[in-house]
Amino acid sequence: MCHDARVGRHCVRAAHPGVLIAVLAAAGISVSLMQTLIIPLVPELPVLLNTSPADASWAITVTLLTAAVTTPVFGRLGDLFGPKPILMVCAGALTIGSLVAATTSSLVPFIVGRGLQGLGIPIIPLAISVLRASIPAERVGSAMGLISASLGVGGALGLPLAALIAERFNWHTLFWFAAGLGACSLLLFFVVVPRVPARSTDRLDPLGTVLLTVGLVSLLLAISKGSAWGWLSTTTLALLAASAVVFVLFASWQFRTASPVVDLRTTLKRPVLTTNVASVAIGFAMFAMSLIGPQILELPTQTGFGLGQSMLHAGLWMAPGGLAMMIAAPIAARVASTHGPKVTFVVGGLMITGAYGAGFFLLNNPVQVMVFNALISLGVGFAYASMPALINAAVPVSETAAANGVNALARSLGTSMSSAVIGAVLSTMTMPFAGHSVPSLDGFRAAVLVAAAAAGMAVVIALTIPTPPAQTVSELPPRTWTRRTRL
Repeated sequence: MCHDARVGRHCVRAAHPGVLIAVLAAAGISVSLMQTLIIPLVPELPVLLNTSPADASWAITVTLLTAAVTTPVFGRLGDLFGPKPILMVCAGALTIGSLVAATTSSLVPFIVGRGLQGLGIPIIPLAISVLRASIPAERVGSAMGLISASLGVGGALGLPLAALIAERFNWHTLFWFAAGLGACSLLLFFVVVPRVPARSTDRLDPLGTVLLTVGLVSLLLAISKGSAWGWLSTTTLALLAASAVVFVLFASWQFRTASPVVDLRTTLKRPVLTTNVASVAIGFAMFAMSLIGPQILELPTQTGFGLGQSMLHAGLWMAPGGLAMMIAAPIAARVASTHGPKVTFVVGGLMITGAYGAGFFLLNNPVQVMVFNALISLGVGFAYASMPALINAAVPVSETAAANGVNALARSLGTSMSSAVIGAVLSTMTMPFAGHSVPSLDGFRAAVLVAAAAAGMAVVIALTIPTPPAQTVSELPPRTWTRRTRL
């Protein structure tokens, strides 16, 4: 055990920090796989579930909604009750949701299963909270960077893995595989993760939780469905207006209650606010490549610019991006230890901006697209690795999981906006082909420029982040630690 005098509470050192880091990183990768495993099925979902394309799209949307809502809420629960039990709840929900999806061919239960899978996303901020409290200070930076980057790594590796499984086996196998990953995570959390004491004596805020849920659901529904419903449709505008009103009520209540679900006084501090806003832009830029790369790889060569790859081959060409992101995380941690996480974030943003600039000319063959994606992934790895350090330097230990949950929500908001904006660009700038409209080369190049602008905006915002002190509040002097003999 160790004692943290800043919060007057005890923290627990893991008996085997390396094993703990590996388990949490693997869990983060598994969670992010859930978001990409379904991609090979998207064109076939209406037939597989015997429903319309509009209804089938809810299988994607519901995961986004549950992840967005539960990430900050479960992060707060982790601070109130300790991260280990909440981690196990997340892994259990992910497992149950995967089992439901694996055993049904009906729309409603499938959507329920996909919604439960979204409850796995809070594992990322909860894992960061565990690491902050239970491993030696000199390993915190690199470990948190690895966990943060795991979300992108799993997303990059998920597409070829999902395509391979979908091509060789029944589509339900994807979800049996996901259930196995969830069950393994649950078991490893129980065995390996130390029981970190609660960091806060506050109570849960039921009204704030409801208001946050309604506001986020309204906003994300408008963003994710706006292109289908029409951006100026009554439904879209009503949802946007409702989210604005609810967020005003939410903010008013959070400033008045003694136990807010999101401490806005901390969230609106300049270091936290600027980091989160910059994270939205990085999330936008990261996800743009996930929309641009696979499409141009899979378009037929008869279009004049398509590269004619199968879904499996397209996924394999994109997979090195995940490896690049994983390689970037420890390098970024070393840069951050020398020059600070702000510099690391700025370097990552500049790498992404430069990669998109070069990518304007790297769409001619699969190798170029692979290099293009790997360069972006390196930059994302740098940026993602620095985010937890920037957040933790500005928040008290009692709000570690909640604050990182909000940061994860910011990234998710960025990916949702990217899906809407890049999707709109590619669906507007089209050309006729074989009786259908497909994105044109000019459309892809315009999307590249939009993503470059988002990354450049992230750099500008990151430059305004106040430089944190050399030793953040997440670091505890090594001499305060004594090893636990067992978990």
